[in-house]
Amino acid sequence: MPIRTMPPTAAATAGAVCISSSAVLMKLAHASPSITALGRCAIALPLLSALAWAERRRGAPPLPARSRWLARLAGLFLAGDLIVWSHAIDAIGAGLSTVLGNLQVLIIAVLAWIFLGERPRRSLVLASPVMLAGLVLVGGLADVGGSRAYGTDPALGAVFGVAVAVIYAVYILTLRQATSVPGARSAVAAVLFEATAGATVASALLGLALNDYRVGPTWAALGWLALLALTSQVIGWLLITVSMPRLPAGMIGTLLLIQPAGSIALSYVFLGERPSALQLVGVVLILAGVVVAVGSSSGVSRSSRRRTRIMRQASGASTAVSASKSP
Repeated sequence: MPIRTMPPTAAATAGAVCISSSAVLMKLAHASPSITALGRCAIALPLLSALAWAERRRGAPPLPARSRWLARLAGLFLAGDLIVWSHAIDAIGAGLSTVLGNLQVLIIAVLAWIFLGERPRRSLVLASPVMLAGLVLVGGLADVGGSRAYGTDPALGAVFGVAVAVIYAVYILTLRQATSVPGARSAVAAVLFEATAGATVASALLGLALNDYRVGPTWAALGWLALLALTSQVIGWLLITVSMPRLPAGMIGTLLLIQPAGSIALSYVFLGERPSALQLVGVVLILAGVVVAVGSSSGVSRSSRRRTRIMRQASGASTAVSASKSP
């Protein structure tokens, strides 16, 4: 795979730029949340299938059954993440909803502590109040002096944004388990194909259950969804998945800023979104907390190094893969 030969910093930067357009493209498609998730994943499947086939031709071993099913299970959470994210975009805007998704850094640490018994690093504990203060400001819960937060319902959008971060964190940790299975570490495209296949099926079933099949102007919607699938679900995720394990945590903290900052800029230009001054302060607090949380790993105790490796995998999404952020 040619992207394996790219310098990891360049690959991660390109991947983050690709996924920074996700929320804007989702908004431009003017489709229902379930159709948006289904279109993004289903359109990406043929290309991911071809990449997985090429990967096998170059000698990558077939995925173990456990890895395939874990990846498909991760796809279930990806579908839920994309559907809830669409609701967050409608409530608070494409840019701010993408920033809120970066709270997954905090959520992943909490889940790793609860389920893996790995205590959070001191830097993450210090960053948590800063990120939570940013959440309050982005959600418009501290507006004073007559200022008005951007969004049709910014408080509800903040709730949806936190839900996105939680679901996305579960997706990332499940996908991480799928790639940890012996024999699966060199099969990047195959794992993403299985996860995307799971997300396609889950999106279709959720759409039926929610009666949520609605498309705007058909050809325009298909065009935006095809671009979303290519940039986010295929190119962006492949670049991030390949590069992040080869980067130091401090570099990841810096690169994490590209996606939300890019999304804020793109939503400003293409969607006319204008967050309030306090919301922008909240954005800065959340992103500063992210940088501190995944910053320099020097001084990390041996017992927490395993979680640090998980964080390196997870950081791409906002990626999540992100993202994203999956996202």
